[in-house]
Amino acid sequence: MTQLDDSKNRQSLLDLINTTDFVEHISVDCIIFGFHKDKLKVLLLKYHDLDLYSVPGGFVFNHEDLRQAAARVLYERTHLHDLFLDQFHTFGRIDRTENNVHQILLQNKGIEVPKDHWIFQRFISVAYCSLIDYTMSETFPDALNESVEWHDVDKLPNMAFDHERMINEGLIHLRKNLDTQLVAYNLLPEKFTMMQLQQLYETVLGEKFRRNNFQRKMLSLGTLERLEKFYDGSPNKAPYLYKFLPSEISV
Repeated sequence: MTQLDDSKNRQSLLDLINTTDFVEHISVDCIIFGFHKDKLKVLLLKYHDLDLYSVPGGFVFNHEDLRQAAARVLYERTHLHDLFLDQFHTFGRIDRTENNVHQILLQNKGIEVPKDHWIFQRFISVAYCSLIDYTMSETFPDALNESVEWHDVDKLPNMAFDHERMINEGLIHLRKNLDTQLVAYNLLPEKFTMMQLQQLYETVLGEKFRRNNFQRKMLSLGTLERLEKFYDGSPNKAPYLYKFLPSEISV
């Protein structure tokens, strides 16, 4: 990092801590899971000055809804946009920010801030999760103080704050809600085969299903609409295409 880059980095941190337009004690975090074939990953930020990783997150402006803040923060940190973000949990344990990354970053930049500054105070975080095809998003911005990387969900690096718990809770939510918007909005094409859906379920849940049993289960949920058959010119029996029925989006 050049001296000019370091100066810009320091100024961006100064601008952040001097801002008074944030909602006090509330933050948003985004747990973005990535799926492709038989791999499941999670998107993490790597702090250049620290041996720590975090999920994309940030503060909420006074004029923003929570969902707007989550979408803005995600775009600012990763350039991902137009994702369905499912609000799944609120994290508020009193010790959740004991390994205060902000304090260490400011100290490393030689920025002195009073101990009672708002950025060091207790924050409750509203968490959102999403599931995308990670091969569609492999190029991310390289910010002055962080980089963005995909990591296997079962091989997490050293995490900041309580973000390992966030990822674990997000994975539980993902596995419980695969039948809903998490799949319909971000991952599969508008029209898909039952085999494509089964491959997704098997990867996320980590188990195999018998084809007939899986199809029977999915059709019984009432979330799919059967469409025309998919003809690809092969001699095999043409499978039906499906799409998800519209459903409500959480706030």
